[in-house]
Amino acid sequence: MLIADRVLRLSESATIAVGARANALKATGKDVIAFGMGEPDFVTPEPIRRAAIAGLEKGLTHYAPTPGDKASREAIANKLNRENHIACKPEHVSITAGAKHALYMTLQCLLDSGKGQEVILPTPAWLSYKPLIEIAGGRCVEVPSTVGTGYKITPKQLEAAITPNTTGVIINSPSNPCGVAYRTEEIEAFVQVLARHPHVTVIADEIYEKLLYPEIEPGLRHRSLASFPEIAERTITINGMSKAFAMTGWRVGYICAPGEGGRFAKELIKLQGQMTNGIATFIMPAIVEALTNGADDVERMRQVFARRARLIHERLSTIPRFRCVRPNAAFYSFPDIGECLGRTTPGGKRIETPGQFADALLDEALVAVVPGEDFGHCARSHVRFSFACADENIVRGIDRVAEWVARLT
Repeated sequence: MLIADRVLRLSESATIAVGARANALKATGKDVIAFGMGEPDFVTPEPIRRAAIAGLEKGLTHYAPTPGDKASREAIANKLNRENHIACKPEHVSITAGAKHALYMTLQCLLDSGKGQEVILPTPAWLSYKPLIEIAGGRCVEVPSTVGTGYKITPKQLEAAITPNTTGVIINSPSNPCGVAYRTEEIEAFVQVLARHPHVTVIADEIYEKLLYPEIEPGLRHRSLASFPEIAERTITINGMSKAFAMTGWRVGYICAPGEGGRFAKELIKLQGQMTNGIATFIMPAIVEALTNGADDVERMRQVFARRARLIHERLSTIPRFRCVRPNAAFYSFPDIGECLGRTTPGGKRIETPGQFADALLDEALVAVVPGEDFGHCARSHVRFSFACADENIVRGIDRVAEWVARLT
């Protein structure tokens, strides 16, 4: 049986692979401490759950409109207008099977194979961006950052990466895997660059927008790229319910593209109609409930993540062979472990890559982290820790890591 080359070239998601290995060890009774999966450890707040249950009991079990029902699209558009200052209407919104699905369809609508189109990607970056760009027929142009730059690129770097072949740029702030957010003045500087290049479409992945920690970096706040008039007409905003509302398993993402009267959104909905159609109908009331009444629950969880951000940074920073950037957003820390490479583990394994580091750490210390290779060329000496786990696990897990790293020879 033939398999398409573009699929054969794909690698498995490192996050999913690590999660599977950790779960397999847990199933055998091992005391694994997992820093792998990027999902809140909270249960979805009760009012949101009850809204979905009520939808089922009302008989919302039939097909929904492909982009979502009127009420849920209105709730999203109202949220974007009110909170993000994005001028949009419900018809500019489509609800998707997670934010990853929204990104996939965006790139499929934006790119054509064989045209030499490029998409700029500041790195380290979420490991699915590059393969999704390539599946759509584009070329990923990485713009690297480092621990020394706080995992942020400069406007000068962005400008230098733009060519006549540049079709789009993806900006993910707050960031997975780095756990950092750009400040408002830094976003404004990017906008000034992008305003000079009207052929570039801006894809703003804002899935972590509500998980900002001004307690750690005073004055930090979110500013949506689509709120800037200079680029509003060519900015596509991708967001969802997964991270801030602890709804990862619900698979609710959304896209907003108000430019040119919603032309891009209309074409994307056409593609969606040939793929998944709409999400489950009884979930729609839960979206409305979350966006209308869920702010207090989001804030409660945000405060916990802010405390954990401090805790994990304090612990990781004490490991002599790690170099860390203080996380100010999302729920990730992304230390550079370069000084651990080229060494031998307590169990006698030689480690030359972050993948080998992560494998040995899981086998020998029962701690799961995600290796950095798939997050970009500049991330090939990093691993990702997700601190979406209990404080106790952070303390116990980092203690294990520190002891294990100290024994590398």
